[in-house]
Amino acid sequence: MHLLVLGLGYTAARFAAAFPGRVTSVRSRAAPGVLTLDDPALPAAIAQATHILSSVPPAADGTDPVLVAHGAALATAPAQWMGYLSSTGVYGDAGGAWVDEASPLKGRRSGRLAADEAWTVLHAQARVFRLPGIYGPGRSALDRLEAGPVARIDLPGHVFSRVHVDDITGAMLASLSRGGPGIYNLADDEPAPGEAVTAFAAQLLGQVPAPLQSLDEAKLSPMGRAFYGECRRVANGKMTRDLGYELRYPDYRSGLMACNNTLGGR
Repeated sequence: MHLLVLGLGYTAARFAAAFPGRVTSVRSRAAPGVLTLDDPALPAAIAQATHILSSVPPAADGTDPVLVAHGAALATAPAQWMGYLSSTGVYGDAGGAWVDEASPLKGRRSGRLAADEAWTVLHAQARVFRLPGIYGPGRSALDRLEAGPVARIDLPGHVFSRVHVDDITGAMLASLSRGGPGIYNLADDEPAPGEAVTAFAAQLLGQVPAPLQSLDEAKLSPMGRAFYGECRRVANGKMTRDLGYELRYPDYRSGLMACNNTLGGR
């Protein structure tokens, strides 16, 4: 088994570290043993890989850099498994309703939508993994609180879905031998308000949770405020049914406790 990883970010790196075979990585900057998208050796690496994963997001102009540079080679690659890390943001606002893989796509980011759809039909063995908020060691509400105050927004009925990075890795590894090509939502079982997650993280750290604020009082950045303009609950039934994957961290409480224990309870 030989995995080619296009974009070795937080999540892709966890998957690569757990992959049971040789790994070749592609990043934006050249380094020993690392390729770049314009490296003349990359077409051969695509042709030789048994498994290919891309986590490269769309560029500022909305295009997918990987598909622009190597779409034709990927479409005809002999790989037996191909994965793309997408976002549940492609579902857009569902007014708090549940969304699954068959739900209509209406996200506000046209580049992400286009990339998601392109990877879905790119290759006979393509799997598109739609991910909600990702957290894990070094990247969780615990780390944000340790870096400084975190606003808790009072927005009744508003929830986010999320998933621990180790559950993303576990489900993707399961897809190597279970399920088939197609789209998979990878999310935990409990969509929850962001303020509840922050309050629980504060409790683990022995901090007093910040008081609730309105959106206007919090003075969020335009990007931060935009996240509160969408509300959906991400269903993971296909993940558990087709991949046979059982979540290690089915809710934010178990996931944050594991993150806290990783560093000895802080």
